Amino acid sequence: MMHKSGFVNIIGRPNVGKSTLMNALVGERMSIITHKPQTTRHRIFGILSGDDFQIVFSDTPGVIKNPAYKMQEAMNRFAHSTFEDADLMLLVIEPNETWPDDDPLLKRLGHMEVPIFLIINKIDLSSQVQITELVAQWQQRLSFAGIFPISALHQSGTAGLLQLILEHLPEGPAYFPKDQITDRTERFFVSEIIREKILELYEQEIPYSCEVGIDDFKDTETNTGEALARISAVIYVSRKTQKSILIGKNGAAIKRLGTEARKAMETFLERKVFLELHVKVRDNWRDDEQMLRRFGYQE
Repeated sequence: MMHKSGFVNIIGRPNVGKSTLMNALVGERMSIITHKPQTTRHRIFGILSGDDFQIVFSDTPGVIKNPAYKMQEAMNRFAHSTFEDADLMLLVIEPNETWPDDDPLLKRLGHMEVPIFLIINKIDLSSQVQITELVAQWQQRLSFAGIFPISALHQSGTAGLLQLILEHLPEGPAYFPKDQITDRTERFFVSEIIREKILELYEQEIPYSCEVGIDDFKDTETNTGEALARISAVIYVSRKTQKSILIGKNGAAIKRLGTEARKAMETFLERKVFLELHVKVRDNWRDDEQMLRRFGYQE
């Protein structure tokens, strides 16, 4: 029996729905999703396997035009690394985006020899006439293997897209064990859940000034014998004022954060969670190479 496999890399600008698409295609919640841009900071694999295939999807940060910090430069490196190992590329756009012909991303895609699919996401927010016009415009820009209007959020069109991805996959071996669904650890996803809740609960610059480190993660049991994960996490911020906002008056804000994060962790880990949150100030951590290395942005 022939076995197909390959790396299917998802690229596009921030906040166009790349993470939502990967989650829909893999059928698991691999990447955190919020309405705010720059939610995804790392390159994350989501692995979908069957008896005769394995697709390694790759979700990346959106390309940032003018990175202001070393952290954002690292995020751009994650995004550009997807051009190096792709067997198939998915360029995700949304209907109201404008792309100049000299856009560096389009230029780079134009030199690739692997199949490229254009994914027009969020079609539920546009009329059929708009989508038809958009398809016609993009057909003139690059030689796409296919153009797919979808709604990743509502999983409209994603099943057909998955079938065509399978058809375009090359013959190859399984790169990961068939029961593995991601390259990341539980520790990573736990830290991402905390960061997701920060994005949801706090406004303005606070979410972008935070990074989460997991100091301790132990699997134990409750008094009644139920599985229990004891997790201690540190939220790093850039300034003392951000720490005050994060904690809130009488600790109310961080208590709410802890409750929301714990509930989401229990759903994800499928066991009880005891969560401790601490906040520390690290001036300018987004430009600190030692801190960035600890958080996985530098090798």
